[in-house]
Amino acid sequence: MTRPRQAAPLTPIQAQLMACRDPAYRAFHCKLIPTVDPETVLGVRTPQIRALAKELAGTPAGENFLQALPHRYYEENNLHGALIAQSKSYPWVVEQLDRFLPYVDNWATCDLISPKIFRKHLPELKGEIPRWLADPHLYTARFGMGMLLSFYLDEAFRPAHLDWVAGVRREEYYGKMMAAWYFATALAKQYAAALPYLQEHRLDPWTHNKAIQKALESARVSPEHKAFLRTLRLPRSAR
Repeated sequence: MTRPRQAAPLTPIQAQLMACRDPAYRAFHCKLIPTVDPETVLGVRTPQIRALAKELAGTPAGENFLQALPHRYYEENNLHGALIAQSKSYPWVVEQLDRFLPYVDNWATCDLISPKIFRKHLPELKGEIPRWLADPHLYTARFGMGMLLSFYLDEAFRPAHLDWVAGVRREEYYGKMMAAWYFATALAKQYAAALPYLQEHRLDPWTHNKAIQKALESARVSPEHKAFLRTLRLPRSAR
C-alpha cells in the first residue's frame, strides 16, 4: 500500500507568514488573483509582508530566502519582491529582478515590485526597460510597462516611451490591461503627447477603449479632455 506523501515541513519564514494568515482576507484576495492556485495563498496583508521584508533585509536568512526559487506560496513571492525593493544597490536590484521575474505568475506580485532606488538611476533604468518589454514572459513585459508608468511620466518623460508601450503587442489580458493603464495615466499626465495614439488608432482596439475607460474614471483628467475622449471610443464591432 502506497503511503500518501507528507507535505514538506515549513521553513522559518513560511512559519512567520503562516502566523499572519487572515482567512477572510484570503477569501477576498483570491478573487482578485484568479490565475493563482488558491492552495498557494495564505491570506497575508501587504503591510505585514513589507514589515517582514524590512526585518529580513540584509540578514543571512533573507539572503538564503532570495536564493530559494521557486517558492511554495504566493506570499513568499510577494515577500521576495518586497525584499528586492528594499535594497539601495541599483546593480544588485537589477540582477535580482532578472533572476526573479521569470517566476512571477500574477499581476499582484508583479505590480508590488517598485524599487525606490530606481528614482536615483533613471538614465540607467531606461536602458533596461526595452529588454523587459520585449521579454516573452508576460509578467516581465508587464513589469517593464509598470516601470515606465511609475517613473517616466513626469520629469523623465520622453514621447518615445509611448512608442515603446504601443509596440508591446500581448494577447494576454494582464498584458493589455497594463498597456491600457499606462496610456490612461499618460492621458492624465502627458495629454498632448498621448492623445495622437488614440486619434490615429495606434493601439489595438481593446487597449484603445480600455485606456479611454480608465481615463474617464480618473479624477486627474479634466472634464474637457474627458468629453473629447468619449468621441474617440471605438464601436463594439471594431474591438
